[in-house]
Amino acid sequence: MALIVQKYGGTSVGSVDKMKAVAKRVIECSQEGNQLVVILSAMAGQTDRLIQLAGEITDHPDPRELDVLLSTGEQVSIALFAMIIKSMGYDVRSLLGFQVAVLTDRLYGKARIRKVETARLKRELKRNRIVAVAGFQGLDSHSDITTLGRGGSDTTAVAIAAVLNAEVCEIYTDVNGVYTTDPHICPKARKLDAISYDEMLEMASLGARVMEIRSVEFAKKYNVSIHVRSSFSKERGTMVVAETMDMEKVLVSGVAYNKDEARITVKKVPDNPGIASQIFKPIGEAGVVVDMIVQNTSEDGLTDVTFTVSKSDFYNTMKVVRDVALEIGAEKVLGDEDISKVSIIGVGMRSHAGVAQTMFETLFRENINILMISTSEIKISCVIEEKYTELAVRSLHKVFGLHNEKLQER
Repeated sequence: MALIVQKYGGTSVGSVDKMKAVAKRVIECSQEGNQLVVILSAMAGQTDRLIQLAGEITDHPDPRELDVLLSTGEQVSIALFAMIIKSMGYDVRSLLGFQVAVLTDRLYGKARIRKVETARLKRELKRNRIVAVAGFQGLDSHSDITTLGRGGSDTTAVAIAAVLNAEVCEIYTDVNGVYTTDPHICPKARKLDAISYDEMLEMASLGARVMEIRSVEFAKKYNVSIHVRSSFSKERGTMVVAETMDMEKVLVSGVAYNKDEARITVKKVPDNPGIASQIFKPIGEAGVVVDMIVQNTSEDGLTDVTFTVSKSDFYNTMKVVRDVALEIGAEKVLGDEDISKVSIIGVGMRSHAGVAQTMFETLFRENINILMISTSEIKISCVIEEKYTELAVRSLHKVFGLHNEKLQER
């Protein structure tokens, strides 16, 4: 008997009929002798509808109350799903985040999991029940409801798989697995049989919507095998696992892009020790995640500092940085939302020269100007004008041979 954690996203449970299809799939897996914990997201569009309702009251809803509101979406899903399972003659128990309990910090809207209790889950499983758990939600130290942010149900699923030592965590979505790039942009994109945690982390951080980044962090830390697959097919998907030697043979595994990027430049900043801390400390305190950072060479004791944040954090960050600019004596703050980030990812890049050159030459041939560059051992990212995103993705996918049945090797 295997313990399996399955997570179904909003499109998978977007209607009662779709929930019935999911229920049949879950029951089939249970009939094979497996213990099952099923994590559900809110029904497709439900979270956006709740946010819209809050927006009809105020542009800035109280974060605590907003989490109370948004958590109801998952409660609806698990209640309906449990009713369906019971109507099919099988035992099931639905549990909310606080009943499990998924314990988090107090950062409403973006809470991080600190601990997941196992007693209730193990008790229900011992009774041979299918356990349906509300994803996305948790409980803070003051017994208040919190939510984990967009894609938080993935994080719930992987965290529960980790604490229960599940054999696998299956992430069901509306795609068949992880692709070399977005098939909507590049029809020649191919599904990968397997991808390393590090590559998946980079893809998630760079805008690939298949998995939420914190869920991959959990998986890597606790060595949880993840199977990304389609809710609408029995076809094998993509395994996200620890790196193997075969993976290192592939030069580039995928091309990712992210249009949810905004660029902020602080002009003529005094080039003094501690100035970067003065700029970025209040940004961090505001709960804003900064991505790429570039500081120009100092001239006459002044420098420019440029960094990127998500578009959703742009206006809030601009406000914070303008206040900081006044305090440190910077000249002005500039912002640009018409950018995107295009990246190539692959563990094989660690020991192979010339990859960056190939990427830059490819963009140059398409007359695409590079605004910022950042690198890691297995990634090269370029910020470009947003209007060139699709062209850049297709060109890079082609030049690195990702459309071939056998990926380009060293």
